[in-house]
Amino acid sequence: MSSTTRDILMKVRKMIPPMLESFHKGTPASQPQYSTSQMGRVAVIGGSEDYTGAPYFSAMASAKLGADMSHVICEPRAAAVIKTYSPNLMVHPLMRQSSHAQPTENSSTIAKTVIDMLPRLHVLVIGPGLGRDNLMHDTCAKVIEAARKENMPFVLDADGLNLAQSRPELVQGYKQCILTPNVVEFARLCKSKDINVDGLKGAEGVEKLSKAFGGVTIIQKGKEDYITNGEKTFTSDIKGGLKRSGGQGDTLTGALATFLAWRKAYLDKLWDHDGDLDEAELLALAAFGGSSLTRECSRLAFSKKGRSLQASDLTDEVYIAFQNLFDEASPKL
Repeated sequence: MSSTTRDILMKVRKMIPPMLESFHKGTPASQPQYSTSQMGRVAVIGGSEDYTGAPYFSAMASAKLGADMSHVICEPRAAAVIKTYSPNLMVHPLMRQSSHAQPTENSSTIAKTVIDMLPRLHVLVIGPGLGRDNLMHDTCAKVIEAARKENMPFVLDADGLNLAQSRPELVQGYKQCILTPNVVEFARLCKSKDINVDGLKGAEGVEKLSKAFGGVTIIQKGKEDYITNGEKTFTSDIKGGLKRSGGQGDTLTGALATFLAWRKAYLDKLWDHDGDLDEAELLALAAFGGSSLTRECSRLAFSKKGRSLQASDLTDEVYIAFQNLFDEASPKL
């Protein structure tokens, strides 16, 4: 671990809420600052008939990292399956694929049922297991518009990134969202913005893409993760595992969601702290924290499972990874 990474992780610690007795369910209404779910209420929007694992991995990573409530908002045929994976998640069968929608249902009516949940949530993850169905995408577009009006943070990944590619106005200039493209998704996003990355080195390409999106934070996943808002860039260089099975990015999105929820708790001053971190820096630190934790999960899982590693193995390592990076006197690596 580089000294720069160690220093950034020490700053990330400042935004992690302490475990206080005042943080519990049932706090009196006279103390709204200590209302239930100070550690975050997160919802993953995705999950279709063919893809049920991704939203589960994302929501479980969020929960295991420490979010108080982790929801999955998905298609009914996905909900029935995801509910069998874990009783710890709250699963809402509110989304609809075109082939399963009733004649009276459209993107506006479906989106309303999701938008009605927003006051109960702090952060959204949009994309895991979403698929390419037009009705699912149209519904998510309306939810994103509503989330922006509420200044709600959200993460776009996987099929959710197609929305940023095909409807860039949904995220253009919005400083409360994080995009998490892999190599292929990054190339598509660059093409959508007419960006030629040939000859660009290191983080130069992702910095250019972030500026093209108006300063949206982007995590370009790779051997090293580049995290930038176009002005300030972090390099997440903690060593990960050598096996890159599908679904590891879902651990990242869930971790990001919890860190973004903790960011809100920090900004709301739910505990006594020095308050020396502003909104922009906190967003970058949340992105760095999520990336670092995911890479440490990958390292731990690979050390045990080797080439047989699967996405579910990262889920099992979330707590140990958190301890290694954030619970010791200094990062353990």
